[in-house]
Amino acid sequence: MDETKEFDLVVLGAGPGGYVGAIRATQLGMSVAVVEEDKPGGVCLNIGCIPSKALIHQAQLFSAIPSLQKMGIVVDTSGFAYQKVWKSSRLAARKLSKSVEYLLQKNGVTYFSDRGAVSGPHSVTLASGKTLQARNILVATGSRPREIPGFAFDGQRILSSTDALLMETLPKRMLILGAGAIGVEFAHVFNAFGVEVFVVEMLESMLPLEDRECVEVLENTFKKRKIKLFTSCRAKGYSESPEGLSVVLAPSEGEEFSLEVDKVLVAVGRTPNTDNIGLEKLGVALQRGFIPVQDGYQTVVPSVYAAGDVVDSPLLAHVASKEAEIAVEHMAGHVTQNRVNPDFIPGCVYCEPELGSVGKSEHELKALGVPYQKAVFPFRGAGKSVAIEKTEGLFKVLVDPGSHRILGVHIVGEQATELIHEMTLAMTQGISPAQIAGMIHAHPTLSEGLMELMRVVEGWPIHV
Repeated sequence: MDETKEFDLVVLGAGPGGYVGAIRATQLGMSVAVVEEDKPGGVCLNIGCIPSKALIHQAQLFSAIPSLQKMGIVVDTSGFAYQKVWKSSRLAARKLSKSVEYLLQKNGVTYFSDRGAVSGPHSVTLASGKTLQARNILVATGSRPREIPGFAFDGQRILSSTDALLMETLPKRMLILGAGAIGVEFAHVFNAFGVEVFVVEMLESMLPLEDRECVEVLENTFKKRKIKLFTSCRAKGYSESPEGLSVVLAPSEGEEFSLEVDKVLVAVGRTPNTDNIGLEKLGVALQRGFIPVQDGYQTVVPSVYAAGDVVDSPLLAHVASKEAEIAVEHMAGHVTQNRVNPDFIPGCVYCEPELGSVGKSEHELKALGVPYQKAVFPFRGAGKSVAIEKTEGLFKVLVDPGSHRILGVHIVGEQATELIHEMTLAMTQGISPAQIAGMIHAHPTLSEGLMELMRVVEGWPIHV
């Protein structure tokens, strides 16, 4: 016999959208339940953002060995074991998953370790047989790695990003399909630890969504590091060979050729987890697998909301969290905004050098026919970059030539993923280039580069 429980809100998924939405809902006075079939924290904390950044951190420490040798320090790497690096990343994931579990408990959220499906406008049925009644439902079930024809995941030779994160030993040669953020970050990590890395991208450049001028800096760095990049190229298929895997590549111009590698990582995007969760039965028609939403992330069923990777918006953890906050605030009648503004979403790529961006890129503005003024300031113009031997990169801003409103900012260089948030604040609050140019920035800091960038806009740069 079904056991029925009642809540103001039932959340499907405990990732960055689900758990943040649940906690925000309790702050607004709701009784909340979260249903999660895996671990608290979802993909991000367990097999995504957190363990990958832990690997990147370890890779950067390993890459610093030549700098230590410059000081006369003898470093013996003969005992290096990637498995210890892997264990460190898993420890970080476990710690944060436990932290999410604690936060949910602390905020009075009822947690169900189970699989759930929407069984009515106000009900969620669990695989265990329980039925949860709810005034509102928030679907935040996230996404999974996307497969491509001819490269079905087997977890051994053809890997998803999840498989790559759970890999305890490194191959000698790795082919990465897809040069988006995930593919580029894995290329950075594997190359740092001595893997021969090949990257294939169907479009004309790596990181096709990022500003071209900034991407060129990273492409040059990859070439110096002997990461082989094939753009305007696609993988047709593979066969097993005595050497491992023979992968056939077809460039848009020129003849097909084969690469011999040990493993292939498919990093071509993600697919929303919207299968078999009952939405179609309620009249919610999916669009390319995504859940259509209106203001407040409300579906056509007024009591059902959706946020995060199941919605057709940037598949980023911080976007999922904000969308979930907006959704539960909408449920509570505490409306602060109706949707996330895509122009104010910071984007970050955690490689070396890092990329940080917010707003429109130059190629987007050209495509839209929007007039703009461009200003660039070299990274080496900030004194601290010279002091810490991280001079590679640039700061770039695009502004409206009439109003001087900031349209987009793009940074490639050391700590770009941290620096971009000053610009995100400036754009969300309508702060002008002149105000930033006149604001004191501590010396020496990398953020002085942003001050100088805005002085370029205003026509009075000091250090260039």
